[in-house]
Amino acid sequence: MRVAVADIGTNSTRLLIADVEDGRVDRELERRSTVTRLGAGVDRDGHLRDDAMERVYKTLDEYDELIRENDADNKLAVFTSAVRDAENGQEFAQTVEDRFGLDPHVLTGDQEAELTFLGATSERDPDDPTLTLVVDIGGGSTELVIGTRHEPTFHVSTQAGVVRQTERHISDDPPKPQELDELANDVKAILTTAVPQQQRQAVEHGIAVAGTATSLGAIAQELEPYDPDKVQGFVLTRREIGDILDRLKRVPLEERKRTPGLHPDRAPTIIAGVVILQQVLALFGLDTVEVSEHDILRGAALALS
Repeated sequence: MRVAVADIGTNSTRLLIADVEDGRVDRELERRSTVTRLGAGVDRDGHLRDDAMERVYKTLDEYDELIRENDADNKLAVFTSAVRDAENGQEFAQTVEDRFGLDPHVLTGDQEAELTFLGATSERDPDDPTLTLVVDIGGGSTELVIGTRHEPTFHVSTQAGVVRQTERHISDDPPKPQELDELANDVKAILTTAVPQQQRQAVEHGIAVAGTATSLGAIAQELEPYDPDKVQGFVLTRREIGDILDRLKRVPLEERKRTPGLHPDRAPTIIAGVVILQQVLALFGLDTVEVSEHDILRGAALALS
């Protein structure tokens, strides 16, 4: 079966077109990502802005051509934090269905976490007993999922995301130390409240998915152009992550956009993303994290098609 999945998130709109056979992704035909900033202002205003929705529609127009060219059997869209939090989120999801024929799934935080874990672990040994944390840092939320093999045993969706925390705490360019301290303290408090102590201590391995993690994998290797094969499975140390943050936080936005390995559209929110990842690793006592290209897109293709 050929499946097309659009992931309409708080910060980016992404597409996966893949052939799914016998419960696994047999072949990826297309994978695209566009920063659309759908969640801009949602934390403050409580609704999706017209200009933000138009950016998504424009991107979906481009994706629709690819879906048609590849003759997908099943077409669906998953909506995450921004849409489920916004007053006009359901109306927006209905418009996406009407205009593009995508079967809409407005995910709860729990559903988002489960699909993320499935995607990240889908190609791992199903008999591997290692207790693994999968962290998905999004624009409006961060999903933390713990499990073994392909089954999650604990999951939580937290209100810590790169767009949300940037809007709350960063107003100067480059950010002031006090702003970064406040951001880190905010995230630490959110995560500490969300994850019981016994869950934090038991985790043996970490996998990070989505834009912050893949950007860090590319920055660490200075990849120009971006190469998903080199990012997939790349291992970042906490020291490397700290060194990258030190570089990024010292320069203004226009210079940050020129960082090798970082897509310019991610430059406005990457600092918040790095701080969130730092706080996650500190909370779970992890010194390294594996970067994965396999995420909620793959999970949705496997579970919802």
